[in-house]
Amino acid sequence: MKIKLRLKHVVGRKRFQKMGIFSRDKIMTECCSSKCEDKQNIAKQNCPVCGHKCLSVTEKTMLHHINKPWMYTLADQQYYYCSTENCDAIYFAENAEIITKSEIRTRIGIKEQSGDALICFCFGINKEEAISGKNVKEFVIQQTKASMCSCDTANPSGRCCLKDFPKF
Repeated sequence: MKIKLRLKHVVGRKRFQKMGIFSRDKIMTECCSSKCEDKQNIAKQNCPVCGHKCLSVTEKTMLHHINKPWMYTLADQQYYYCSTENCDAIYFAENAEIITKSEIRTRIGIKEQSGDALICFCFGINKEEAISGKNVKEFVIQQTKASMCSCDTANPSGRCCLKDFPKF
C-alpha cells in the first residue's frame, strides 16, 4: 500500500517526487507514519526571535526533545518549530513563550556548525556522515519508503529528515 503525500515547498516536492515518495494528495507532516494530515491542519506563525515563518509542531514531538520534560508545563496552545539556522529559538508558542537551544537535549544539525550534529534523527546520521558517506542518503530514502523511520517524534521539527540533508 503506497501512502500518498504532499509537500508544501516546490523544491522539496520535486526532490521527493524523484525519490518516489510523493503524490499530490496529502501533505507529509508525519512523513514516516501512515498518518498524513490535510494541508489545512498545518499552522504557521512568525518566530518571535527571528521573524521567520515557522510550521506547527506537536506536543508529543516537543516532549521527545525538551531537556527534563517533566519540569515543563506546556500551555494548551499551538507550538511551532523554528528552523532558522542562526536563531536560538527551537520551539515557541502562540503567547510568545520560547524554548531555546539550551533547553533542548537534542543537538539539531541545522542549528549547529559542528559536523557531529544530527541531521537524520531516525538513524543517527550526522552532517559529516551525510556529506562524506557514500549511499547514506539513499539508505534513508529506502527506509523512508519502507516506513521504517520515525521523523514525527525523532526529528525536532516533527517532519521528514530528508529535507535537512546537504544539497549537492
